[in-house]
Amino acid sequence: MNYDLVMENQIKEIGNNIPTLLLHACCAPCSSACIERLSNIFKITILYFNPNISDEKEYQKRLDELHKFVSSFKTKYEVNIIDGRYNPDEFFKMSEGLEKEPERGARCYKCYYQRLEETAKVAEQNNFDFFATTLSLSPYKNSNWINEIGENLDKKYNSTYLYSDFKKKNGYKRSIELSKEYDLYRQDYCGCIYSKRNKIGD
Repeated sequence: MNYDLVMENQIKEIGNNIPTLLLHACCAPCSSACIERLSNIFKITILYFNPNISDEKEYQKRLDELHKFVSSFKTKYEVNIIDGRYNPDEFFKMSEGLEKEPERGARCYKCYYQRLEETAKVAEQNNFDFFATTLSLSPYKNSNWINEIGENLDKKYNSTYLYSDFKKKNGYKRSIELSKEYDLYRQDYCGCIYSKRNKIGD
């Protein structure tokens, strides 16, 4: 499935309207190219919800970098940020019994689901037209899983899932360029203690 093409078709159906989008973000570098691509089409609010980041300093550093980028990057419509809360216990409870799973295994699937479901819930509660995630920009993330989860949550919550594979059209490369341009901190692991051991980044 070409999820990038699916997203482009969804955008074509919008017409001249300017819908609202709740965009889950894992970090500033991944957000950068996504915001650049979508900010002329949607009124974007970023949801920074990442209970997988257990180190509080790391959590705050990534959130601060996100604020730095959003405040510096010029967009047609203002981009807002919601801090979803720092609570790593949510991740550890979700991942019980999966501690020895390999990276990109069942634990990661459940982590995607946890973060996307929170996004769908907040989108429904606040009447956002669409919800999405920056996770698909990373070459280390399984875009098929991400979009499968988003499609299922679309049926469960009253907000439309925006399909994506943001790494397409050199999205990941563009995020690296923007990170250099705006001097953004680029982490070398996704956030959880398991990925930190293996150093698989966003």
